[in-house]
Amino acid sequence: MKVAVFSDVQAVLPALEAVIEHIEAWHPDMVVMAGDLVNRGPDSGGCLALFDAMRLEQGWLPVYGNHEVWVLRCGEEAPASEGERDIRRFTDLAWQQVADQAERLHSWPDHLCLHPPDADAWLHVTHGTMAGNRDGITPGRSDESLAGKLPEGVALFVSGHTHRAHQRQTQGMDVVNVGSVGSPFDGDVRGSYGRFTWRGGRWHTELVRFPYDRERAARDFETSGFLDQGGPLARIVYLEWERAELLIAGWRERYQDAVLRGEINLESSVERYLRTIT
Repeated sequence: MKVAVFSDVQAVLPALEAVIEHIEAWHPDMVVMAGDLVNRGPDSGGCLALFDAMRLEQGWLPVYGNHEVWVLRCGEEAPASEGERDIRRFTDLAWQQVADQAERLHSWPDHLCLHPPDADAWLHVTHGTMAGNRDGITPGRSDESLAGKLPEGVALFVSGHTHRAHQRQTQGMDVVNVGSVGSPFDGDVRGSYGRFTWRGGRWHTELVRFPYDRERAARDFETSGFLDQGGPLARIVYLEWERAELLIAGWRERYQDAVLRGEINLESSVERYLRTIT
């Protein structure tokens, strides 16, 4: 049995097209997209349409990520303040791109459990951990901090969210983060995904890195309106994509609460933050 799992496309269509080509060449029995297909990138609508075609034609399976949840929330709820309105501008743009397809997102599950036909060696896929889809596993996170946050009775736990490919053994199971297809945060601009093969009575893991057309992706950020219409935070998101490095967390820690309280406007906070990291 062969299972491919990918995550965190983040609306980068050339990366999604490339991972589909890689996966199809491998001929897996099952494919799971582990969340964050949309948002934080230029083409949420194109990515959702392409994935949904693979779901309908080949039975590919989805899992909710935190960005699917957030995009749907932005489509249903008005911002509570001017600061929130500015912060979520690029997500509102993603909602505009997927609004006519949004019903496809509502039926996605939070978790999937699969097992080979001859054994109860469960493979569990979710976006983060059992604590939620924003609770991610990074290489530096301790085993102790995962206590109570992994499912019981599984052989292999697979997640995404942190955009950092990683694998370890803990709590009697293999734990694998498949990284990000469209926007890695480990300094390597290539996309990543996981191949899992049931062979010889156990799961075998291969983390795959692949190139994609980043020149086309960069043009998409420009021509889609993401940078012009996505608000000041879109500049940080683009820089993250360009560097393959997590940056927006630093802005949130320093400035998000102040922006939401109206103590500083978003544009000024981003300008100050960018001066410290560029």
